[in-house]
Amino acid sequence: MRILVVGSGGREHTIVWALKKSEKVKEVFCAPGNAGIAQLAECVPIAVSEFAELTRFAKEASIDLVFIGPDDPLADGIVDAFEAEGIPTYGPRKNAAEIEGSKIFMKNLLKKYDIPTAKYETFTNYESALAYLREQSTPIVIKADGLAAGKGVTVAATLEEAEKALREAMVDKVFGDAGNQIVIEEFLEGQEMSILAFVDGETVRAMVPAQDHKPIFDGDKGPNTGGMGTYTPLPHIDQAIIDESITNIIIPTAKAMVSEGRPFRGVLFAGLMITKDGPKTIEFNARMGDPETQVVLPRLKTDLVDIVLASLNGRLRDLDIEWDDEAAVCVVIASEGYPASYPKGRVIKGLAEAEAQGALVFHAGTASKDGQFVTNGGRVLGVVGRGKDIAEARARAYEAVSVIDFEGKQSRTDIAAKALR
Repeated sequence: MRILVVGSGGREHTIVWALKKSEKVKEVFCAPGNAGIAQLAECVPIAVSEFAELTRFAKEASIDLVFIGPDDPLADGIVDAFEAEGIPTYGPRKNAAEIEGSKIFMKNLLKKYDIPTAKYETFTNYESALAYLREQSTPIVIKADGLAAGKGVTVAATLEEAEKALREAMVDKVFGDAGNQIVIEEFLEGQEMSILAFVDGETVRAMVPAQDHKPIFDGDKGPNTGGMGTYTPLPHIDQAIIDESITNIIIPTAKAMVSEGRPFRGVLFAGLMITKDGPKTIEFNARMGDPETQVVLPRLKTDLVDIVLASLNGRLRDLDIEWDDEAAVCVVIASEGYPASYPKGRVIKGLAEAEAQGALVFHAGTASKDGQFVTNGGRVLGVVGRGKDIAEARARAYEAVSVIDFEGKQSRTDIAAKALR
């Protein structure tokens, strides 16, 4: 098979890596890709938003299957565009991708079908939102309705912080049109958990759970990012809680989407909070998570191509999906200044040494210049250590992180620490 992966980050590097392991795959292309992906696939200089150019390339290159990585093109209907040209494509259509593209749609769906989530109100008018906000207690959560590269959510500890977040989203438009509508949501306390699932209509095949670390600094301090590290499994979370999350949240959501005439096919990502009242939904994403993918796919024993083809052919319910028992820990190395503005073009050293230690190094924001890898994004690399348990995997990840260097390198030192307590 000849496969095209759309995207350019660490998630897409991991997807390409997983697909390349299949004996069914002859060649993989990635549009636009990055310098790390270029070591495994032929990178095609077409942006994820250029649907006409992407479909034209897929036809000219005799692509058998397209795998969509990022959220923006899914929300804009990239799967619909490929399917209109008769090209098999893995990912939800535009009307199903709205479960991520609009937080208001998602919250209203959960409310309608009585699926556990935080209490909330939605607003299109700044003054009305501000008046409501001033009647609430803190901490409280402010969410831009639309896609904001993983940064449209503020957990405000004080009213002042909440008002600032509201003003930035609705008045200053720091997230553009994504902030035209706002969700003001009850703050949930507890352990976070991410469960990704292969979904085809009402058929749900959950992946192994993972836990993300969103804030930039140790101890969950500082502004939220796209994710500074992940790990799996979650030894400190009871399997009964994981099963409850799948049974009471993910499966009912898939069924609700079918009932709404928006059947979901692809990867459905549930961001959950384990509260004293049980698991509740924080968010749904319509694609694989980043950096959750970097720890989940290395544990997948079943051929990823088989899973995708079973989904596309309506046979996912008949497929047994196997996972290995090893642990995986991903530590993200980011650029100086991230998640705000950051420099590019800084030479990266130590990649070969890290890989020689057995680490998986997935490139998120890199480029190639004068025969060297250089930084080209906020999150630069996802370094994955694997082992018999979290402690061993974590030690191997941080050993590899220690040999990688570039000017302004930053990473958290406490990824997966809570799993050791």
